[in-house]
Amino acid sequence: MFLIETSNDAKSAQTGLIGEKITVPAYLPRLSRSRLFSLLEDSLRSCNSTVISGRAGTGKTSLALDFARTCGRKVAWYKVDAPEADLEVFFQYLLASIGTQRPGFGATLMPLVKALGPEQISLLAEAFVYELAESKADPLLIVVEDLHLVCDSDWLVPFFKRLMPLLPSDVHMLITSRTMPPAPLWRMRSKQTLSVIEEETLAFTRRETIELFENFGLSPEQASIALDHSHGRAAALARFASTICHLAS
Repeated sequence: MFLIETSNDAKSAQTGLIGEKITVPAYLPRLSRSRLFSLLEDSLRSCNSTVISGRAGTGKTSLALDFARTCGRKVAWYKVDAPEADLEVFFQYLLASIGTQRPGFGATLMPLVKALGPEQISLLAEAFVYELAESKADPLLIVVEDLHLVCDSDWLVPFFKRLMPLLPSDVHMLITSRTMPPAPLWRMRSKQTLSVIEEETLAFTRRETIELFENFGLSPEQASIALDHSHGRAAALARFASTICHLAS
């Protein structure tokens, strides 16, 4: 397993970017979920990209982070925020994220971002893929967290629609989003292009809930009660377990 870089503050200070946004979070999930890991591993083998879709608190980021730490690839992490609806800002962060694992990546791409018009976004995607293919390095997992914050951007669909089918075999993109990306993207589901893990699949099963509560030192009975009240939402289950532990202490 590769070590994942955890601090990019110095590099980001030189570019005016916020280092935390391209740093893998330090949070460690309480439970590794083998059922979902199997889906992600299948996608890693057979698809170019994966989308994990669900509302806040359904465990998207925890799953992506846990998988990133164990997938055996270098990891480029990018936490999207609303101001990155601007293509130039989005690309600055995306390139900087990949640059943490492939130094110097994309030096020729930013001028293209500024030069190409909206109708030429597919050319930018092709140039991006070319740079990925030419930068010979260890296999890479690109995590784009919270893509829903920029899904209304006019460049998003043409860029990702062109990008996803062309990603090199040693590069996989993992996207988390509170909503499904626009239809032209999620309709690309196939063994060659895109795999989707939706909210109902993210929900904790009874067995997973019992395992989670055991990690808190709690009983299967307490886990079952929490599951019935939370409908399997990850954040709600964690709150139930923490509250019970607090009351018992």
